Amino acid sequence: MISPNRYPVRRDKLKRLIKKKKLPAVLICDETNVRYLTGFTGDSTWLLIGPGFERFISDGRYTTQLAQECSEIDATIRPVSQTLIEATAKVVAKHEVSAVGFEAAALSFAEASQLKTALEKQDFVPVNGLVEPLREVKDADEIAEIRLAIRAAEKGFAYLKASLKPDMTELEASFAVETGMRRFGALGASFDTIIAVGPNAALPHARPGGMLCSDDPFILVDWGAKMGTGYVSDLTRMIITGSISSKFQRMYDIVKTAQEKAIEAIGPGVEARDVDRIARGSIEQAGVGPKFNHGLGHGFGLQVHESIRVSPQSNHQLKPGMVLTVEPGVYFPGWGGIRIEDDVLVTKDGCEVLSSISKELESSVLSF
Repeated sequence: MISPNRYPVRRDKLKRLIKKKKLPAVLICDETNVRYLTGFTGDSTWLLIGPGFERFISDGRYTTQLAQECSEIDATIRPVSQTLIEATAKVVAKHEVSAVGFEAAALSFAEASQLKTALEKQDFVPVNGLVEPLREVKDADEIAEIRLAIRAAEKGFAYLKASLKPDMTELEASFAVETGMRRFGALGASFDTIIAVGPNAALPHARPGGMLCSDDPFILVDWGAKMGTGYVSDLTRMIITGSISSKFQRMYDIVKTAQEKAIEAIGPGVEARDVDRIARGSIEQAGVGPKFNHGLGHGFGLQVHESIRVSPQSNHQLKPGMVLTVEPGVYFPGWGGIRIEDDVLVTKDGCEVLSSISKELESSVLSF
């Protein structure tokens, strides 16, 4: 559970950033950022915030919910006859600010244009990356929620393995994972579950379809749980349903070794791109470098992909409290792919692997 005391602290941090950028106010339009700053779980609600004020702009559907979830913030409830943009323009005018920053990545071009037109006296300034950096380092409550999301996901995976049958399709298997996660406390899946049998596993973002789980000796499962607080997990494991070929064993060992080397390198002050380089170099030394065709990992929290990137292009330096995935993989069109993914917390003296499902090859074997 996220303590209500966390939200004012987060907003105060944002206010200091706003003041530093010499902006009188900023309009927070991204729903996840609104939730992070206030605890409000609805949608279609914006937050106007400045060094001396905070105000929601919402509608009648959320009058009671706003009072329940964040009563300390004033709210303007627009009538049905008024659009969100029209209501926002009126609120800005009442605060008599000279300029308003807005989250450029959260608004469409049409919405931004309409708002700019509606704000007759204020400069409308696009800003990026105000709230997202605040979300990179998780507090104790957030880490606790992520742990719960990981446990729910792991139980969902165990449920899948107990339910898996030869005539089950990829799509049916994805439903089994999600059912298992919900049975053990998750609100649902944190993203569309990937169940990829054999050749389909060559697609890193494969969509489950009608292929049977017995149509090939191995299955890639990429899944995660979303909790009621909004926090998520993201894991990948292989399931082997037939004989282990020499190619599968070699590729699995290559991926597992690369992941272990990368995790060993994680710690405060380490450049994220260097962690990617270590894993990528390990796979290249094994002779299959071109088959690893995506970044090593990413941050997550309220969203399954947050601003931290662990890739060759990353400019992030790891800090205690950051939580990220480590997920090397190799992919061979027509044959399949192998990926292993764990969730890792950066600590003061290194890192902690938060996920606990075994990666040993023999633990991946499942007999129908």
